[in-house]
Amino acid sequence: MSFHSIPVVDLNEFVNGNDTSKHHFVNELGKAFEDVGFVSVKNHGVPQELIEEYYDVVKKFFSLHAETKRSYEIPELAGQRGYTSFGRETAKGYDAPDLKEFWQMGQIVEGENLPLEHYPDNIQVKELPEFFDLGTKLYKSFENSGRHLLQAIAIHLGIGEFYFDKHVHNGNSILRAIHYPPITSEPKSAVRAEQHEDINLITLLVGASAEGLQLFTKQKVWMDITAPEGCIVVNVGDMLQRLTNNKLKSTTHRVVNPPREKWHTSRFSIPFFMHPRSEMRLDCLPSCVTGKHPINYSPISAGEYLNERLIEIGLKKK
Repeated sequence: MSFHSIPVVDLNEFVNGNDTSKHHFVNELGKAFEDVGFVSVKNHGVPQELIEEYYDVVKKFFSLHAETKRSYEIPELAGQRGYTSFGRETAKGYDAPDLKEFWQMGQIVEGENLPLEHYPDNIQVKELPEFFDLGTKLYKSFENSGRHLLQAIAIHLGIGEFYFDKHVHNGNSILRAIHYPPITSEPKSAVRAEQHEDINLITLLVGASAEGLQLFTKQKVWMDITAPEGCIVVNVGDMLQRLTNNKLKSTTHRVVNPPREKWHTSRFSIPFFMHPRSEMRLDCLPSCVTGKHPINYSPISAGEYLNERLIEIGLKKK
């Protein structure tokens, strides 16, 4: 692996390959997540046409009048559904808010009655009726690809291929559409989104509309992340790091401001944060605890951990 790139893996090797190719994929993915925490995935199964259609409607939403957008902001939902206005979210440990606004949709629960506390209704935008339908299709497509990736991770961890399946079925995952508006005055910080780690199990990110995403390497330097055309970037979140007692690495990353000559441009990004069901335990797996690697985390459920983090980043009140 080049110091200036992240590994590229082919999900088709796992989904449709023979035992040899499947084994190769598991090894490559596991090594990447242990060493770097980030990987580019090709043949990921998320249709490019759907990605492009969703990006188009996302741009239309963020170009709506500010008052119209704010009519879809519901503070008591802690940013988990609908619109969150510019400057509301702050990275853990930082005072300056990120330079972004965003939209979130969550699980469309199937075959169960789950509490609205964890699964509030999604919000539809009457000005853009196609927004919800396209988002639903993209959500399910991301969820399917993420399930395969978690199956490969489970094999790598030696806990059985389908360990995560029951935990992510009707899981509390989030599809987020982010808009970083043009910079109109000298910013207080050089970053649009301050350094942070993701909360969830894994994050799947389809190509952002502009450069800016960076990860913090083991060599303690910031490295630009760019995925080859047609790939998605996938990274480990804190929940998976916690579950594996730091065996898999939740890598610090950020979004930096563009060069001054590009201040007038917007940046759009669509990450899918794959969460388990709230009742899943994140207690460290016994197989990841040894004399050399004692337990680093106290027992907690996914729902309890998510609640803690939403308070830390300013989206939820205590």
